[in-house]
Amino acid sequence: MRVLMVVVRAIDGMNEVVGRSVAWLTLAMVLVAFAVVILRYVFAVGWVWLQESFVWMHGLLFMLGAGYTLLHNQHVRVDIFYRSASVRRKAWVDLFGAVVLLAPMLVVVLLHSTGFVERSWSRLEGSAEAGGLPGLFLLKTAIPVFCVLVAMQGLALALRCVLVLRGHEEFAVRGGSAAA
Repeated sequence: MRVLMVVVRAIDGMNEVVGRSVAWLTLAMVLVAFAVVILRYVFAVGWVWLQESFVWMHGLLFMLGAGYTLLHNQHVRVDIFYRSASVRRKAWVDLFGAVVLLAPMLVVVLLHSTGFVERSWSRLEGSAEAGGLPGLFLLKTAIPVFCVLVAMQGLALALRCVLVLRGHEEFAVRGGSAAA
């Protein structure tokens, strides 16, 4: 059980660091959007690369922050029955969700994105727009990274559920955040 506890805490810690780090992209997006508006409407100047950077940051924020969202139980859930369920029932529901729903979806996304990302890297693909950002292949790499981060957090969730079912309720997923 100790090994499971260590693994859960390590994965949680990793996604906590990644999530808090990419959260700074929110501030950068606001500043870039403000700059785009001022440049366009006050100075009648615009750069495609600056506008693309906003979209790219937005994509990175969501893709790389998904594991953090799962860690803090902030994903979308229809919790009509879940909300009032016991800790053990929630653990069973979360375990089912992680193993039967989350894991297969991540496998499908990873398998279907692999060729897409490999082709992008083989060409060192850049923006299709004139004056756009180079390095689109790096942005596309966020797709498999998303799969790995969410899969690891899904593993931590499943292990957390096993711990709860084995009597360690301090590992139960609570309200808006994971405990322990």
